[in-house]
Amino acid sequence: MAPTPHLALKPGTEWTTAWQRCLAVAPEAFRDDRVLNLWNGAWRPDGRPLPATTPVDGTPVAGPPRLDAATAHRAVRAALDHHRAWRTVPLADRKARVAATLDALGEHRDLLALLLVWEIGKPWRAARADVDRAIDGVRWYAGEIDRMTEGRSPLPGPVSNIASWNYPMSVLVHAMLVQALAGNAVIAKTPTDGGLACLTLASALAAREGLPVTLVSGSGGELSGALVRAPEIGCVSFVGGRDTGARVATAVADLGKRHILEQEGLNTWGVWNFTDWAGFGSRIRKTFEYGKQRCTAYPRFVVQRAVFADFLEVYLPAVRALTLGHPLAVASPDEDLPELDLGPLINAAKAKELTDQVAEAMDRGAIPLHRAGLAAGRFLPGQDTSAYVPPVVLLDPPSASPLHHAEPFGPVDTIVLVDTEAELLAAMNASNGALVATLSCDDRATYERLAPQIRAFKVGHGVPRSRGDREELFGGFGASWRGAFVGGELLVRAVTEGPAGERAPGNFPDYHLMP
Repeated sequence: MAPTPHLALKPGTEWTTAWQRCLAVAPEAFRDDRVLNLWNGAWRPDGRPLPATTPVDGTPVAGPPRLDAATAHRAVRAALDHHRAWRTVPLADRKARVAATLDALGEHRDLLALLLVWEIGKPWRAARADVDRAIDGVRWYAGEIDRMTEGRSPLPGPVSNIASWNYPMSVLVHAMLVQALAGNAVIAKTPTDGGLACLTLASALAAREGLPVTLVSGSGGELSGALVRAPEIGCVSFVGGRDTGARVATAVADLGKRHILEQEGLNTWGVWNFTDWAGFGSRIRKTFEYGKQRCTAYPRFVVQRAVFADFLEVYLPAVRALTLGHPLAVASPDEDLPELDLGPLINAAKAKELTDQVAEAMDRGAIPLHRAGLAAGRFLPGQDTSAYVPPVVLLDPPSASPLHHAEPFGPVDTIVLVDTEAELLAAMNASNGALVATLSCDDRATYERLAPQIRAFKVGHGVPRSRGDREELFGGFGASWRGAFVGGELLVRAVTEGPAGERAPGNFPDYHLMP
C-alpha cells in the first residue's frame, strides 16, 4: 500500500485528547490509565483491565476492566435493590431524570462520537448519527411513555443488557434509557470488542441524574451466570451472533425468563422483472455504510439472470466509488473530517478472517467481480492498516463457504443468479430467517405475492429496510430472533408487565406471535 503522505490527524481528535476530555467530564468514572466499573451506585476500581488497541490505526486505548463471576453476582444483587426502589419513583420524576440525561448526552455529543471513532472505527458522520439516534429516539419515548405504561408495571427485577459492539449508543444506550424510563433498573455488559469509554461516559452522565445504571466488563462465559441466569434478573436483552445467542436462548428458556434476543441473519436483496435501474443504483452506496457491520446490512443480492447485465451496469460503478480510510485524517488542520463510506473493521483478526473467507470462496469457484485495494484509501503515512478490508464482490459463492449462508459482517457482497421465482425465494431464505429483506420488481402485485414468502421481519419494495426508530417495530424470523419483538410500544411492553395471561408478540419456545 502506498500511503498518502500529505494527510495528518486533525488537531484535537487524538486519542490522548479524547481521553483527557473524558477525565475532565467524568472524573468519577475514569482514572489516568483505566476506566472503572459502575455497580451499587458507585464507580469501582475492581476488575483486571485488559490491553486494547483501536482498529483505526493500532493505537493503544483503554481496555475493559474484567470482573470475576463472584463480583458480578454482587453487582446483580445490588441492582435488584436499586430496581425495587426505582420502580416506585413516579413516572414524572423518571421522565425528568431521563430528560436531564439526554441533555447531558447532547452537550457531550461530539466527544461521544469521537470515542466511537477510536474505539470501534466508525466514520465521523456515522458516529455522530449513532449518538443522535440514541438521543432523539429516547426523547420520542419520553413523550409517549405515559400511554405506553398505562395499566402496566415494571418487571420484578432489572433488565440485563448484553449487546454487540457496533451500535453502543443508538441500540444499547437507547435501550437502557427506555428501560429505565419504564421503571426498571438496568445492567449492561461492556462489549468485549469495543465501546468501553463511550459507554462509560454515557453511563456516568446517566448515573449523575440518579438513573439506576450498572455497567460492568467481563467475558461472556465468566459473567453469564450473573447476567443471564441469576434469579434477580427480570429480563435478558441480547444483541449479537447466533452462536452466543443460542446459548443465551437455552439458558433463558430453561429458566422461563423474559428475553429479547436479536441475532444475525443473511439479509438479502432480490431483483426480479425490474427496470428502474437509476433508482436502484442510487441506493447501492448506502448499503456499504460502516463497512456493512450492521445487523440490517444487505450482503447478498439475488438477481434474475435475464437482468444481470443491467444490474452490473449500475451496481459496479456505485461500488467502485466507495471511499475508505482513516476516519480522522485530513489534508489541512482546518479541513472538515472526511465523509468516508468505510473505516476499519472492528479488529485485525476479523479483517483476516474475512479476507481468508474470500480467498477460500474464490479457490472453490466464486467469481470475483470487484476487488478494491488499499492503495486508493485515505491513510496516514506508515499507519497500521491491518483492520481495513476494501470492498469485495463475489459471484456464486460455493455452498461450502460461510459466505454462502452466513452474514460476513464486513464489506463483502455476494451475488447469486436465479431463473425462477422458486429459486429466487430459496436463495433469499438461505439463512433460516433474517431481520430485513428487499425485493425490487416493477409490478406491485408480484411484490405483494412474493414478499410474504420471504422469511424476514421487514421486507421493502425496492428500498432498504432498517432497524427503525420511534414507533417502528423490529424483530426477526427463524433463527434471527428469539423472544419478544421490540420497537415502538413493543419495546416498553417487553420490559413491563401487563394483564395476567398477556402474550407478547415474538418468537418463543412455545409460540410465535406477530404484532
